[in-house]
Amino acid sequence: MKKLILIFLIIMVSLIAYSQAKKPTIMVVPSDNFCISKGYFSTVTINGAEQKIPNYKKAFQENDQIRLVITKMGAIMSDRSFPLKDLEQTLKSIDTEGTELSMMSSKSSGAAIKESPIDVLKRTAKADIIMDIDYSIKRQGPNQIISFNLRGLDAYTNKQVAAAAGVGSPSSFATADLLLEEAVLSQMDGFNGQLSKHFDDMFKNGREVVVVVRAWNGSEVDLETEFTANGEKESLAQHIENWMSTNTVSGRFSTVDATENVLKMDQVRIPMMYTYSSGREVAMDTKRFVTNLNKYLAAPPFNIVTKIYQRGLGEAWLIIGEK
Repeated sequence: MKKLILIFLIIMVSLIAYSQAKKPTIMVVPSDNFCISKGYFSTVTINGAEQKIPNYKKAFQENDQIRLVITKMGAIMSDRSFPLKDLEQTLKSIDTEGTELSMMSSKSSGAAIKESPIDVLKRTAKADIIMDIDYSIKRQGPNQIISFNLRGLDAYTNKQVAAAAGVGSPSSFATADLLLEEAVLSQMDGFNGQLSKHFDDMFKNGREVVVVVRAWNGSEVDLETEFTANGEKESLAQHIENWMSTNTVSGRFSTVDATENVLKMDQVRIPMMYTYSSGREVAMDTKRFVTNLNKYLAAPPFNIVTKIYQRGLGEAWLIIGEK
C-alpha cells in the first residue's frame, strides 16, 4: 500500500511539474510593418545594403497608443496563464547590457560581437514565443474601426506557429486598447490553441535549433580528419553526427551542409530539460547543448580545442582548432 501511495505521489509531482512548464514564455512586440510604416525604425548598412530595423524604444517614446495596445495584449495572455516578458523593461535591460557588449572582442582576431537588434532582444528576453501585433484604426463616419494581424513566432526558429487576424466592431468612443480587446478576444481561443499545440510538440519531440561546426583557418584538424572512437574509425564529421543521433530527441536532425571545414545541421531537436549529475534539472538551450558536444570533443580520443559562438537563441557554432 505504501509503495502504491509513493508511486502515486511521484506521478502527481511529475504531472504538476509538467503542467507548470507547459506554457511558453511570451513577449508581445509591435510588428516590423507597423514600426516601419509609422517611422519607428533605424537604418543600418549590412553587407553594403541599407536595411530598416524596427526601433521599439522610439515607438514607445512617440506613440502612447502602442504602449496601451501591448499592455492590453499582455493582460489578455496573462488571463490565459501564459507567462509574459515585458518589452519596455527588456529594452531598458538591453541599454544597460549594450555597454558591456561593446567592450567584448574575440581573443584571436579582436573582432567585435555582431548581432542584429532582434537577436539582442531574443537573447536578452529569453522568450520562447515572440507575438508581433500589427493594427490600424480607420474612421467610418463618427465611428472608429480596428483591424489587426497577430502572429506567434518561435524565437528559436523564427517559424510562425500561431496566427489570428480580424476586424472589430465600429465604435465612436472606445480607445485603441479597448477596440483591440474586443476584436481580439473572439480569436484568442484558436490562437492559444495553436500556441499550446506547438509547445506540446516541443515537449514531445524537442526544441528545434541549428548547430554548425566550423574549423578555424589554419586548424590542424578538420571535419575529414579520422579518429577511432567506440571501436569505429571514421571522420570527425561522422563521429559528430553519431553523437547527435544519440543526444537529440529520437535522433532527429538534418545535415544540410558537409565539407572539410563546415558541418551544418538544422531541425536539430534538443531536449527541453537537462539533468546534471547531481539530479538537478534546468532548461536546455542551444548553447548548453553545444557545450555538451564541446565536452565530448575535448575528451580522448579527439582532444580538440573548440570555441562556442551563439547566434541568437536558436543557433550556435562550434569552431574547432582554437579558442
